[in-house]
Amino acid sequence: MSGMASDHNNSSREGYIPHYLQREDPFASKLSREADIIAGFYLTIIGILSTLGNGYVIFMSSKRKKKLRPAEIMTVNLAVCDLGISVVGKPFSIISFFSHRWMFGWIGCRWYGWAGFFFGCGSLITMTAVSLDRYLKICHLSYGTWLKRHHAFICLAIIWAYAMFWATVPFAGVGSYAPEPFGTSCTLDWWLAQASVAGQVFVLSILFFCLLLPTAVIVFSYVKIILKVKSSTKEVAHYDTRIQNSHILEMKLTKVAMLICAGFLIAWIPYAVVSVWSAFGRPDSVPIPFSVVPTLLAKSAAMYNPIIYQVIDCKFACCRSGGLKAKSSSKKSRTYTISAHRDSTAMDETQLE
Repeated sequence: MSGMASDHNNSSREGYIPHYLQREDPFASKLSREADIIAGFYLTIIGILSTLGNGYVIFMSSKRKKKLRPAEIMTVNLAVCDLGISVVGKPFSIISFFSHRWMFGWIGCRWYGWAGFFFGCGSLITMTAVSLDRYLKICHLSYGTWLKRHHAFICLAIIWAYAMFWATVPFAGVGSYAPEPFGTSCTLDWWLAQASVAGQVFVLSILFFCLLLPTAVIVFSYVKIILKVKSSTKEVAHYDTRIQNSHILEMKLTKVAMLICAGFLIAWIPYAVVSVWSAFGRPDSVPIPFSVVPTLLAKSAAMYNPIIYQVIDCKFACCRSGGLKAKSSSKKSRTYTISAHRDSTAMDETQLE
């Protein structure tokens, strides 16, 4: 406890004391035991579904790893990030909710906060890269074709380095990880913004580089894609059949990518809003029970992606079933990375509706 007090001496000098220094035990749950048990069961279900779904995606993709397209490689990386959140982070919070307190001390709190931010940032930056890939493939057909597998691997290295940098910055003394107000989970120390100008710079930097900028790129990419689709039919008609079919496949990839990004942002935006309010609003103005809901919603984001893929891919298969012979499911296992079918029969999927 004294170690944390020294880490946050700026808070004392400025007169603001964050919630985790106001009480003798910052890790005691501020919720009822019944609420903690419900949250624990919720996270257990989310964790199991996320682990099975993303684990299946990674396993099936590994069986055809040499045939994965660049966009598929990026979405497999998204599954790795989601699996990391489920395997590395959720057991800590599940045990703590059932125990009615955080069980792993300050070291475990910092580790949990780092892992959650690292994999969460990796997911968002991966989706940013996917949106740019979709933008190039759909809006700039003549330029998108040069993106190859080795470019995807270079992009992966940049994504992991970017996430590692921002997740590790708090350990350099410019920020920190701290327990949530309800006590049984940990996150970035958003409350540093209440303590000093340096804390405000830290929080604003995190918000801009790890949320606002990636989200702006995603929105820009998909808005341009939607506008481009209106004229894409006439433009693609000038290309041969192979390019036309490839373009239809790219549109399918784009649909899945858009839904994945939408699901991620819907899950995380409420948490981001509450965090920003905690950082820059009136101190301790967010009710503790209210702060739990966005946190639990954000933790469910890792479960959505395999479900989104299965829904879209099954719909695509149904649209094609009338004109194509059924394929053996053992030979054509589907993952949300979307296998590139190279049948000679033309695909009849409508473009983005």
